Amino acid sequence: MSGDAHTLNAWRRAGYRLLPGHRFSYVLHLRPAEWPIMAAHTALGFILAVGLRPAFGGERLGTGLWALFLWVVLLNGGTLAINSVFDKDEGDVGYLTAPPAPPPHLLGFSLALLAGGQLLAFTLPTAFVWAYAACFALSVAYSVPPLRLKAVGGVDWLINMWGFGTLTPYAGWAATGRPLDAAHGLVLLAFCPLFAALYPLTQLYQFEEDRRRGDRTLALILGMRRSLAIAIGTTVLAFGLLAVAAGLRFARAWQWVALGIALAAWMWVLVPWYRRREAMRPGDHQRGMYAALTAWAVTDVAVLVAFAI
Repeated sequence: MSGDAHTLNAWRRAGYRLLPGHRFSYVLHLRPAEWPIMAAHTALGFILAVGLRPAFGGERLGTGLWALFLWVVLLNGGTLAINSVFDKDEGDVGYLTAPPAPPPHLLGFSLALLAGGQLLAFTLPTAFVWAYAACFALSVAYSVPPLRLKAVGGVDWLINMWGFGTLTPYAGWAATGRPLDAAHGLVLLAFCPLFAALYPLTQLYQFEEDRRRGDRTLALILGMRRSLAIAIGTTVLAFGLLAVAAGLRFARAWQWVALGIALAAWMWVLVPWYRRREAMRPGDHQRGMYAALTAWAVTDVAVLVAFAI
């Protein structure tokens, strides 16, 4: 696997030429392919707080980019790297195809990123510092023995739905120092059940590998049918919360249309997946996961249209 991991594509080959030996493996285990999605979800909260046009101007842009670096590269990258230390995945994982073997000092490297980000977070408002600290603690509890809560089905779900779903866009909001109002609070809260829908979908293609490793993931406990049924139900709940938030904001017709399009995108992915689940192979489930991530991106855009314009 190591040779394939080093020569998988031109980007990998160039990376290992530039950073030979194990050095480029450290970068890969930060999973930079996920950074655009994490950055977009964090930036969502920032833009909701300051508005679409002001977010891209002057001092506010600098604050937003700094918050993204801390949250996406240091916190999220460090979290995924520390995951790799203890998972020792041999097959593909989210945003990392043919993962290289974990390099020798990956644990210390990932902890340094996490801790460094916590110290640098004090350059931003207090609410951001606390959001970072909460996710730092959750990251360690999630991956590191003896807790390793990612192996406890249900607990892993709760950590991710709050950490990625709600705390990530809240961090973007908190970086502005603006108090959170009720309507926008409901918007950020809606991403909690929405990630509750997404999370088991990220595990369906890893059934066999997780079973061999002895991890009792949420998807293994629930089974495929219930995982997909819950995904549909929590998606509907998320859009119910967005509808309430829209009502508080006196949304116009085109804003309702934007949210309706996002909900339709999720149902376009989930309903056929539910119906065809028994005939699907691991690769099909993996493609379904990425389709769900596309629906997530559509939702982010719809929320911006409905609440930031």
